Amino acid sequence: MSQPLPEDMESLQAMVRALWLDRERAGQERAEEQKRMRALELDLLRLSHQIDWFRKRYYGPRADRLEGDAALGQMLLEFSAELEQRPVNRDDAPAGPSESDSQLRRVKKRRGRRNLAKFEALPERIVVHELSPAERACVGCGAERQEIGQEESWQLEFVPGHFERLHHLRKKYGCAGCEQRGEGPKIEAAAKPAAAIERGLAGPGLLAYIVTSKFADYLPLYRLEDVFERLGCEVSRATMSVWCGDCADLVEPLYQLMAGRVRQARVIGTDDTPMPMQDPGAGQARTARMWIYRGDDSQPYNVFDFTLSRKRDGPARFLQDYRQTIVADAYGGYNGVVAGNQITRAGCWAHARRKFLDAEKLAPDLAREAVARIGSLFRIEAQAATADAATRLRLRQEQSVPVLAALERRLLDGKRELLPKHLLAEAIGYVLNQWDELNVFVRDGEVPIENNAAEREMKRQVLNRKNSLFVGNPRGGRTAAILSSLSSTCRRHGVDPQLYFTQLLLHLPAWPTRELADWLPDQWKLRQAALPNPPA
Repeated sequence: MSQPLPEDMESLQAMVRALWLDRERAGQERAEEQKRMRALELDLLRLSHQIDWFRKRYYGPRADRLEGDAALGQMLLEFSAELEQRPVNRDDAPAGPSESDSQLRRVKKRRGRRNLAKFEALPERIVVHELSPAERACVGCGAERQEIGQEESWQLEFVPGHFERLHHLRKKYGCAGCEQRGEGPKIEAAAKPAAAIERGLAGPGLLAYIVTSKFADYLPLYRLEDVFERLGCEVSRATMSVWCGDCADLVEPLYQLMAGRVRQARVIGTDDTPMPMQDPGAGQARTARMWIYRGDDSQPYNVFDFTLSRKRDGPARFLQDYRQTIVADAYGGYNGVVAGNQITRAGCWAHARRKFLDAEKLAPDLAREAVARIGSLFRIEAQAATADAATRLRLRQEQSVPVLAALERRLLDGKRELLPKHLLAEAIGYVLNQWDELNVFVRDGEVPIENNAAEREMKRQVLNRKNSLFVGNPRGGRTAAILSSLSSTCRRHGVDPQLYFTQLLLHLPAWPTRELADWLPDQWKLRQAALPNPPA
């Protein structure tokens, strides 16, 4: 039987207060439990997302695109639009091929077929196939058949490279008359071209091949050692490493000239990536860094810089006299450099978009909306891809500014809807924290919306790091920075790096210092194009 209620008012009020407090306490406990459950669910989502991210990184495509139904719908929409543009064969149409059909076949060639015209510049070796005298006998009467024509076919062949030993003979000349008069024979030997490596065994062609294989094709030296051994010449990787360092010493003035030119650029794109370096004292590799400084079209050079850490000392040293604009990610080390040098820092919308792509599965609706709005900014940029800076700026002011304003409002609303540790909240915070930097491009028509050009060069450094694992010491890192700068700039201008390095190492030892700019890759390309018979 339940206990009877007290008769006096004070006891009843005390009982009600106790029940009220118990109810409030139970409500707080339920709220705390729900909060813990939401935190656990969020942690579970984050862990699931990390697993998916690692699976995509190691087994999936690297392209930055959404994976949900919206992406599939967009793909189907683009496919249907492309299908509508294709010619349709009707029953009442003529049987012969139409003009549009022939144009379509010329544009879209079947994979695997080759146009022989682009191979006509290759050296040609004629191979004649004839019937033997016994095979020429006519199967009908036995008489010898006469040649009445020929059939032609073409085949592409590859002849592996080979080593040659150059034997230099310097002829000496003396004056017999002066010697008879007792004045000495006045002996003089014919001059020998200056070598890239003084008293070195390697010629410029071999050095160029090693440098190109290592820093343009990312072939590690131990594999190159095996290649040379198969060709009949043993060259150790240690020797090749020393040769690369000597080549870097020779071309360092050209590297410094390129760095100075980049610092004169209106806009510089910069990024960095880890570069392991051997540390014998620690018994393991330490994490150094490789930086890229990519000049704009006025100074079209890619310059790498090797540092022992990711501290801001590296960018501060390289950009110590720079006063223009850099395009970079949100790395905090740039803050002191920018503030101390009055540099304008522009953000990268490709980085910002990637944050929302990574968070798509945790909040698909908001992530897709953000990606769609950012995608509209890139579509606006595509319209002005070939326009000048003034036209591009006007288009950005008219179309991109309203998109940015709407995006900012949506991100602020979305941030209030999410827990602070939510992955999408972190993506929103990444964008809002550098909102001023991400809006620089709508105030300057020469600033790109993204930093992908610099990032692509960093990805090539990652290939080199993956194949070679590490650099041996700070000198090796400096060698990699110098030679990678030249090979990367050659790629930027469509220059054959092996041909460039061969001529550079052949002529640079005796080249006048005041004319060093002639060997910048873009200037060298112009000189080669002006030759009556440029080397193939």
